Amino acid sequence: MELWDYRPDVYDRGQSLDLVGYHVQATDGKIGSIDEATYDVGESYVIVDTGPWIFGKKVMLPAQVITSIDPQERNVYVARTKAEIKDAPEFDEARFKEPDYRAGLGDYYSRFPR
Repeated sequence: MELWDYRPDVYDRGQSLDLVGYHVQATDGKIGSIDEATYDVGESYVIVDTGPWIFGKKVMLPAQVITSIDPQERNVYVARTKAEIKDAPEFDEARFKEPDYRAGLGDYYSRFPR
């Protein structure tokens, strides 16, 4: 599966869903809330504001790491630990849409089991 696409059992492109403001839950606890989400085929991601957890750092997560979405509780669950997310490459607001930036981020996240 492509790292930059939602899993078919997580998000149906036929439905309308805005994930902005949803809480993000790592495998070992809450990491923040979604500031931005995209739904483009092959280019989907969420940007998470980690708030005080890692001093206001933002992180970019490829859509593939999302394992489930709970619209009632407004939670998004990801298949990564807090440490894996904290150690991810720094979010670069100026470059995050560039292919080479995404390639580096993809290399990091593809090291872990899906």
